[in-house]
Amino acid sequence: MPAARRDVVVAGASAGGVEALRALVRTLPADFPASVLVTMHLSPGSRSALAMILDRSGPLPATVAAHGAPLRPGVVYVAPPDRHLLTDGDSVILTRGPTENGHRPAINATFRSAAVTAGPRTVGVILSGTLDDGSAGLRAIVERGGLAVVQDPADALYAGMPESALAAVDAEYVLPASELGATLDKLVRVPLEPADAPPPTASLLLEDRIARDGVRLGAAVPGSDLPPSGYTCPDCQGSLLQVDETGQYRCRIGHAWSAEALLGAHDTEFQRALWTALRSLDEKAGLAGRLRHDSRRRNHHLLESRHDTTAKECAAAAETLRKFLLSLTPEPEASL
Repeated sequence: MPAARRDVVVAGASAGGVEALRALVRTLPADFPASVLVTMHLSPGSRSALAMILDRSGPLPATVAAHGAPLRPGVVYVAPPDRHLLTDGDSVILTRGPTENGHRPAINATFRSAAVTAGPRTVGVILSGTLDDGSAGLRAIVERGGLAVVQDPADALYAGMPESALAAVDAEYVLPASELGATLDKLVRVPLEPADAPPPTASLLLEDRIARDGVRLGAAVPGSDLPPSGYTCPDCQGSLLQVDETGQYRCRIGHAWSAEALLGAHDTEFQRALWTALRSLDEKAGLAGRLRHDSRRRNHHLLESRHDTTAKECAAAAETLRKFLLSLTPEPEASL
C-alpha cells in the first residue's frame, strides 16, 4: 500500500490575489500530484474569468469547480461566485451556506472543509488580500496536522491576509509568490510519516457543518451557552454570539465574522450612514434656499431670514461632512 502524501492544496486570496495566483500556478509542474482548490473573494453577481486566467498561466488545467466533480491530482478547481467551495472525501461540493466575513465563497469555509476531510494531507496557502479571511481556516489545518504556507507580506500587493495568517499560526514556509510552486511541489511528493492526526474538534465540525448545510439545520448556532457578544450581524442585524476567544462570531442564522472583518463591515455601514446624512443635508440646504427665495419674493422677511439661516447651516455642515468622507480611503475589492 503506497504511503499517504499531502495531496490536497487549498489556496485563498483576495485583493491583489490574481497576480499571486498566476505566479503560483506558473511554477507548478505538469505532473503535480495533488489537487489544488482556489477560493478568491468574488461579488455574488459577477462573472469570474479567474479559471480561464489560471488555465492560461501554467501547465495545469484550471476549471470552475462543479458540484460533485471528482478531485483529481494536477487540476486547479476555482470557486465560482456565490458558492462555498468544499471537499467531501474525493469530490468537490458547492454550497450556499451562510456568508463568512461578508463573503461567499469564503476562504475559511474551504480551508476548514479540507482540514476536516483531508487532515494532515492538506497544505493551506494564504496569498495577497486585506483583513483576515483564511486565518481561522489555516489554523484548523495546522491543528489537524496539515501544513501552512504563506506569501511573504513584503511580496504581496496587500499584506493584510498574510500578516493575519502569520499572527494566527507558525507557518512552515513564508515565501514570495514566485517561489511557492516549487516549494509546494516538494511538499506534496514527500510521504507522510505515520502519525495519529488529532481528531476534528466539536467546534470545527460545527463550523464545517454550517458551511455545508446552511440554514436548513434551523438555528445554525445551537446553544445558549455561547456568550452574547453585544454586537449585531451586518448581514441580518441579528445578535452575534462569540464562538471562541480569538474573536470569532456567528449569528443564529449562521453568518460568521472575525473581529477584524466585523470592524470593517461596521465601518462600511458607518460610511453609508454618513453619505445618507450628506445627501439629506444637501437636499435640506437646497429646499431651504428655495423657500428663502419664495419668502423674499413675497416680502416675508422673518421667514426669509429663518430659511436663510437653515440653508447656510446645512450647507456648512454638508461641506464639513463631505471633506471628511472624501478623506477616507476605501478598502480595495478583489475582482475576477
